[in-house]
Amino acid sequence: PMAKAVLEMAFYDLYAKALGRPLWQVLGGVRREVEVGVSLGIQPSLEETLKVVEAHLKEGYRRIKLKIKPGWDYEVLKAVRRAFPEATLTADANSAYRLADLPRLKRLDELGLDYLEQPLAYDDLLDHARLQRELSTPLCLDESLTSAEKARKAIELGAGRVFNVKPARLGGHGESLRVHALAQSAGIPLWMGGMLETGVGRAHNLHLATLPGFTKPGDVSSASRYWEEDLIEEALEAKDGLMPVPEGVGLGVHLKLPFVERITLWQRYMSAS
Repeated sequence: PMAKAVLEMAFYDLYAKALGRPLWQVLGGVRREVEVGVSLGIQPSLEETLKVVEAHLKEGYRRIKLKIKPGWDYEVLKAVRRAFPEATLTADANSAYRLADLPRLKRLDELGLDYLEQPLAYDDLLDHARLQRELSTPLCLDESLTSAEKARKAIELGAGRVFNVKPARLGGHGESLRVHALAQSAGIPLWMGGMLETGVGRAHNLHLATLPGFTKPGDVSSASRYWEEDLIEEALEAKDGLMPVPEGVGLGVHLKLPFVERITLWQRYMSAS
């Protein structure tokens, strides 16, 4: 899917440029900036976790997502909730739990999480549906959403109440638009995920996140959190929890060609014949 996404999303950029319109308009977007949150990994200590959360809230991020695992979940989230009672707080388990962990996961209902992301195995929609019936906290599907067909099955089963859309994993904008349509018809809110994209992929994600179904802050945070130098000339940086969508026709960003050439390790040219 990722190899397909590279080509397909480039064609969307080219198509928008041929029309003389920004990509977000071609995709059906309705806004010029996107609400963003931040995803924070497991820290060395609870004290460090609180410091990192506070720092990112001061930067204006609209949602804090904490990675969790068995033994690093309830007490950590409870401490963060106590310290920052008004923060939009979520947890991402990356499939670290089993259905047998229901008593542990049920305790999270006390903490007012906006959602619990991917608690169980990516290929087990049935157990996610069973777990969702037991929890008041909405489940968010991430790794489980590999296609629009998987999204349709998740909706039919009731396996989650929130969807994380990652265009690279879905194979590009076309499949992402199909997931968006299914989610909207089912009343399921979306947010834009990230897969450590450089500026080109990050810009594509921002354009797609302008669609009306993306109502929750996403993971498209500032590029400077990940890269000392990005591949594009434009700085994709969040301010007060908002990321502006690149302006101009098509994708609206320009490659730093000398930098790209400098870091290129291997090339292969293929003809269409």
